[in-house]
Amino acid sequence: MEDYNPVGWFEIPVVDLDRAETFYETLLGIALIRQPEKDGMTMSWFPMHESGKGTSGSLVKHDMYTPSQNGAGVIIYFTTPDFDNALARVEEAGCKIIFPKKDIGEHGYIAGVEDTEGNHIALHTRK
Repeated sequence: MEDYNPVGWFEIPVVDLDRAETFYETLLGIALIRQPEKDGMTMSWFPMHESGKGTSGSLVKHDMYTPSQNGAGVIIYFTTPDFDNALARVEEAGCKIIFPKKDIGEHGYIAGVEDTEGNHIALHTRK
């Protein structure tokens, strides 16, 4: 099997992006990188290490994301080198696809999945 980190990205849902940015920047002593709004979604990315190692993620404001005090509201993106086959196995495993394969430009493709417990996760590939 290819040597890779299976957790490739995370997203933290927010209601007030400015407030959340201030909190995380103050808490972690970092500067988040605000992205232009696209398709009703606005994100602020956590900085990535220059080596490219490890996992990063973002704060995200969008109608389909809801912060939760009753369990995880964070979306984890699992990077897989075999994206299409992994996506094909979702329904075979008794789960459902929340949103199909979506082109995210230079960053590759994503798809939303509901796991067996009702958690929303996502698959990601750069290819």
